[in-house]
Amino acid sequence: MTEDKKKFIAVIGGSAPTSKEAGLAEEVGQELAKHGAILICGGLGGVMEAACRGARSEGGLTIGILPGENRQLANPYIEIPIATGIGYARNAAVVKSAQAVIAVGGSYGTLTEIGYALQSGLPVIGLNTWTISRNDRQDKSIIPAESPAEAVSLALELASD
Repeated sequence: MTEDKKKFIAVIGGSAPTSKEAGLAEEVGQELAKHGAILICGGLGGVMEAACRGARSEGGLTIGILPGENRQLANPYIEIPIATGIGYARNAAVVKSAQAVIAVGGSYGTLTEIGYALQSGLPVIGLNTWTISRNDRQDKSIIPAESPAEAVSLALELASD
């Protein structure tokens, strides 16, 4: 598969995941790599590091868009660290660089990334993550997945070209 045909999939989630969420993220990374997708994330620890560890274990390419100015602070599984110096504003760059987003767990930073993605029309697949409602009605914008394999399959299928 040529580079211009590869899918860019963002994996987002918290810096302090549960062990279950870390395991899900690692499996998501493995699945993305097996399908030749490029993993984009915030480049730090937690879900980001677990997903990158999984991707690298299968020979996948990982890109970390870092909040700070020091590329050396990227997790050890990031192959391409991008230092931004813009703090949490980098969350927009993470999702805008992707064709689909997989959210695993997460806190408020993850919620902002979900918001940026949905506002941009990007598909968001959720594993053990946020649900949203509007006017007391469930908003179905976040597509739930039951497993990492299903999350990756949905992300690749729905990723824009």
